[in-house]
Amino acid sequence: MTSNPLNPSNGDEEPKDPLAEMLKNLMGGQGMGNIDPAELAKAAGLPDDPNLLAQMFSQVQAMMSAPSEGPVNWQLAHENARRVAASGSDPSVTAQQSREVDEALRLAELWLDQVTGLPATGLIGRAWSRAEWVEETLGTWKRLTEPVANSIANALSAAMTEQMPEEMKSMMGGASSMIQNMGGAIFGMQLGQAIGALSAEVVSSTDIGVPLADLEMALLPANVAKFGEGLSLPENDIRLFLAVREAAHARLFVQVPWLRGHLLGAIEAYARGIHIDTSKIEELAREIDPSNPEGIQEALSQGVFMPQRTPAQEQALEKLETALALVEGWVDELSWGATEKLLPNAAALRETVRRRRATGGPAEHAFSSLVGLELRPRRLREAATLWASLKNERGVEGRDAVWQHPDLLPTAEDLDDPQGFSERRKLAEASDSEVDDALQKLLNGGFDEPAGTEGTGTGQEPAANDDEAASNEDRPDGGTENGGTEDSGTEDSGPEEGGKPKA
Repeated sequence: MTSNPLNPSNGDEEPKDPLAEMLKNLMGGQGMGNIDPAELAKAAGLPDDPNLLAQMFSQVQAMMSAPSEGPVNWQLAHENARRVAASGSDPSVTAQQSREVDEALRLAELWLDQVTGLPATGLIGRAWSRAEWVEETLGTWKRLTEPVANSIANALSAAMTEQMPEEMKSMMGGASSMIQNMGGAIFGMQLGQAIGALSAEVVSSTDIGVPLADLEMALLPANVAKFGEGLSLPENDIRLFLAVREAAHARLFVQVPWLRGHLLGAIEAYARGIHIDTSKIEELAREIDPSNPEGIQEALSQGVFMPQRTPAQEQALEKLETALALVEGWVDELSWGATEKLLPNAAALRETVRRRRATGGPAEHAFSSLVGLELRPRRLREAATLWASLKNERGVEGRDAVWQHPDLLPTAEDLDDPQGFSERRKLAEASDSEVDDALQKLLNGGFDEPAGTEGTGTGQEPAANDDEAASNEDRPDGGTENGGTEDSGTEDSGPEEGGKPKA
């Protein structure tokens, strides 16, 4: 007897519901088995593309059963990032491309020696494919996004468990751990997709202004070529200008050891302050369909869980944006100084990079919507103006000396008024000096002396009377006011100058 594909059976006369069979396979981790995705599509009203269905079911099963050491499934994030990076054209780096990148970065280091006192890094230039960029930077992405990623995953899992219908809970049985894994898996997949999409936009290891790969200096040849599309400029000029920017970033982060931790710490502090809007997660959970992860991913990509920033968050964001702007402004100023007389198209390339960094690409926008974190230096131009002003005023060495300590860094106020930075710094240093003097006096016991002991000639009446009484007691003749004291006290100083007043 031929079985009905819409109601398959396993040898008995009782037909089976294909959707129930699908869920059984998904929840039990038994794979697709003998179920025909096309037939399931007809029964469930899903797309009839077998490849699309198989991929969707595989993702759902992975989300429900994949083990995770924490709230976020970073393995899925890694796998999805690699898959997205390879989904387009990601050819392997050729030997010629590696040689061109190495030569460009070496030449960039020589040019930078002329415009900064910070020494060269000695790093070897690398040429990366997009997949290699993912591998080299994923650890830093995890560090930057983990605080908010954990919050979203925990909230999503809790809301899904709470809002799930009773019949679904009974069907799940003892598979509650799968629900716990699902929130972290969904977010991990979405984060991986965002990182994979970024790999198609960045041109270097530090393109977003953050040292994603520590002690590395690299360009992505495929993305450098994509960057130059439509510019009608020589490919070699484009590569050299981007190499100078990459070498400047690397030099700054290597020669200013505290800067990488300072910048990443500012990003982490901002991310930790993000609070997830659980009401929106609960609202989504009421309509959740375990077989439709795309709907949840779409909601995540639109940032539906992100609330309005609090005043504290706005303050943290201002500090972060100022730090990013200072890094990018310094790199912009050095890149211009190193290339303006050597590359005919330096001005056009500088403006192109400025606009690109200020607006961000589609993948960068998707990433910021996902985790509520923007890495764009909105005040790049103001920062570049500040560094140029410091160079004119203090010279190259004086300008770069600002990087000696985080307390010396300019503030958002300094970006508003670059010309007044030095004057404000002098006032701050003078104020600090006064505080130091007062503290030293306190430590020396200066504030413990009784009133009037610091020089008796204060012009205060009680002090004068005490001195006169003590002096009269010591005189054999009882003493008089004019007994030698008047000449010594009035010839050198009067009452206005701190001398003893006359009777």
